[in-house]
Amino acid sequence: QVQVMESGGGAVQAGGSLRLSCAASGFEYGNRCMAWFRRTLGKNREWVATVSSEGTVDVREGRFTASQDDAKVTLSLQMNRLKPEDTAVYFCAVRDTPRYCVGGHGDWQYDYWGQGIQVTVSS
Repeated sequence: QVQVMESGGGAVQAGGSLRLSCAASGFEYGNRCMAWFRRTLGKNREWVATVSSEGTVDVREGRFTASQDDAKVTLSLQMNRLKPEDTAVYFCAVRDTPRYCVGGHGDWQYDYWGQGIQVTVSS
């Protein structure tokens, strides 16, 4: 069973920066995709950053960067120039697969999720 744990987050003023980290363990297969999603009040989860099993990174906002370690078991999200609309619960998601996975933007494409971590940006 894959376990996913997020860390970082917290409260920051608009224009500030935060870094989120995700660590996953317990993989059964040799390939995985990892992603960050977020959910704001009253909205569905939306993708923030994804990484394919080949390490291709896709990020929703130009203010954000995502990076993965060489072992592909951690995924960090550096968020800069934060805005109040970035306030959300951020989730790390993982798909463990024996095949290549593209790192899609749909939450249904991921099998394992962390509990989520709050990010609050005040104006």
